Amino acid sequence: MPVSSGLIHAYLFNDQKGKTLTAEEIDQWQPEQGLLWLHLDYTNEEVQNWLEQESGLESVVAEALTATETRPRCTPFNNGLLLLLRGVNLNPEADPDDMVSIRLWVEKNRIISTRKRQLQSIQDLLSQIRNHQAPSTSGEFIADLTDNLTWRMRETMEGYEETLADLEERVLTGGHDEVKVELSALRRQIITLRRYLAPQRDALARLHTERFSGLSEAERLQVRETTDRLIRYLEDLDAMRERAVVIQEELLSQLSELGNQRVYLLSMITAVFLPLGFLTGLLGINVGGMPGTDSSEAFWWVSGGLFSSAIVLTLLLRRKKWL
Repeated sequence: MPVSSGLIHAYLFNDQKGKTLTAEEIDQWQPEQGLLWLHLDYTNEEVQNWLEQESGLESVVAEALTATETRPRCTPFNNGLLLLLRGVNLNPEADPDDMVSIRLWVEKNRIISTRKRQLQSIQDLLSQIRNHQAPSTSGEFIADLTDNLTWRMRETMEGYEETLADLEERVLTGGHDEVKVELSALRRQIITLRRYLAPQRDALARLHTERFSGLSEAERLQVRETTDRLIRYLEDLDAMRERAVVIQEELLSQLSELGNQRVYLLSMITAVFLPLGFLTGLLGINVGGMPGTDSSEAFWWVSGGLFSSAIVLTLLLRRKKWL
């Protein structure tokens, strides 16, 4: 097996224990020895060549395991099961909605999985193996992995709930600074996450109904429980998306009301000063016969009259409850 540079993990499972294998030991493996798990980096050229030419897989399966873009799905074949899944991206400085894909080919005594980026759910599975809780069958491996993938989504869902509640509180208390940008980013994350979880729900639903010999009845029940939990997450995402729409509508309503108040205030100021502007414009015309041009007190009389007119207009607007 000349894929040592692209081989991430190789285990042989027996009696809930996992033994690490080298490339040479993998070449000598026989089905009666136990369950073999190969975890590979599909971006490695040697891995791609091995999957296409030496792994014994059908060409369509090899292409699915090395495809750049995938959507979650479950496809049974005569001698195995092709399972494409995604998990939330919990790698440092990564967005959770930028989901990490894992592709699996599952036979009764052999599992081949491929990935590009590290997936925390695989690390959880490795911890189980080190604690002597390794899966003894391919069905148990699938059940444990799908369970880990779904449980890892819980922290992301709770984070979205907390962010949404914080934005809702800030909007209701009149804090509009940067809320619109944060709310738009949250809605994008929710929509992206749901776009991948919906087909994953369908894939898991098909998984526990397929007559795959590697899945026992207990493991089917475990996959069904995982599917139910994923459905609840999708319902929560739908509820959060609707809440985000309501918050955005409330935000736009408050901003519109704030703008209307400012326009109304400017309108009232205009209503007070428009007559005064008319009078000052009338007195400023440059024609003969203007009263008070020869009086030193005319300016103060005019100023007082304008000031009094402004007070009268303001009181009149307040009496009509326009101001």
